[in-house]
Amino acid sequence: MRKVVVGAVLAGVALAVVGFARWTVVGRETQFVVGGALVDAGYGLQDGLESYDFANTHDITPEQVWEEIQKQNRLSSGMRSAFPRSTHHPLVALVVCMDARIDTNELVGDTRRYYYVIRTAGSVMSEREHEMLELAVTNGVKVVVLTTHSDCAAERAAATPELRSQFPALAQAVDDREAAVEGFLSRPKIADAIAKGHLLVKRVAISTLTDRLADPDSQ
Repeated sequence: MRKVVVGAVLAGVALAVVGFARWTVVGRETQFVVGGALVDAGYGLQDGLESYDFANTHDITPEQVWEEIQKQNRLSSGMRSAFPRSTHHPLVALVVCMDARIDTNELVGDTRRYYYVIRTAGSVMSEREHEMLELAVTNGVKVVVLTTHSDCAAERAAATPELRSQFPALAQAVDDREAAVEGFLSRPKIADAIAKGHLLVKRVAISTLTDRLADPDSQ
């Protein structure tokens, strides 16, 4: 009889925990934070592998790098197959520099695939990116986030005469970045969506040291 009572109590506690986690705001926020902590712990484990590949400590050739990419993909995709995840239609589109220090999952602490991500050198948009974003908005995106970041190599190239002469197209793209943003905002469908309150376009600056998002004018 005592075992039955204990079992019933444990079952009740388990149901209460599940109910708290799934159907309360605090519970859902707790899941989000704990999930983010686990992801961060996983990143920390990989950060400790100082060598790019697992077998060598010496400099490796481009061919060996490619072999290692394929090996790591097999390991990673195997985990994804073993632990499948649900998918959601993205609600947000992020325009982010290609800088490897910026991890879009860490920016928002979120791995639920609610984000389209466009990565370009210096977060510079061309007509192609304008059309891609417009297509994303047509398909349901509600927020577009246009970013820059601290210590940007593309911005440094544009600001340094010697580098400007070496990378003229990149420097010119950075020079034209503001015009490109205005061009995107003036597209009829984008302007109409903003005017009707169906779309929000935000501009933020990313700290590459902390991943903190800030008003670009405050940097």
